[in-house]
Amino acid sequence: MLIFFFFFFSSFDRTHYQISFNYNSFTNSLSLVYVKGKHLSYQRSKHVTNPNVSLVSIDGVNTPEDAKFYLGKRVAFVYRAPKEVRGTKIRVIWGKVTRTHGNSGVVRANFKKNLPAKSFGATVRVMLYPSNI
Repeated sequence: MLIFFFFFFSSFDRTHYQISFNYNSFTNSLSLVYVKGKHLSYQRSKHVTNPNVSLVSIDGVNTPEDAKFYLGKRVAFVYRAPKEVRGTKIRVIWGKVTRTHGNSGVVRANFKKNLPAKSFGATVRVMLYPSNI
């Protein structure tokens, strides 16, 4: 019996019993502060565009009922400028989701300054705050 214990503990490998911790997956699960979206266009009719209102398609949102969760949420258009101001070239234009648009889950957003037309198709960040829950 003593030989069995000696044999068992001599082949005992502690690496099997260590807790594995993947730091990258842990930080990725905690850093979900925003959902990606696309700036589609301005609100428009057949001939007239309204640059005060931008249409944003949010990833994973396909119905107006799903889009209602994002009403009142903040939207950020993050871009790089050629000139450095206050130590960074990264700039942000902030906006807010105001209402839904159509039957496919697109939302309307008003920005502090109108988004440039060059940003059509660009990625925007739809923040998950302020929370209504």
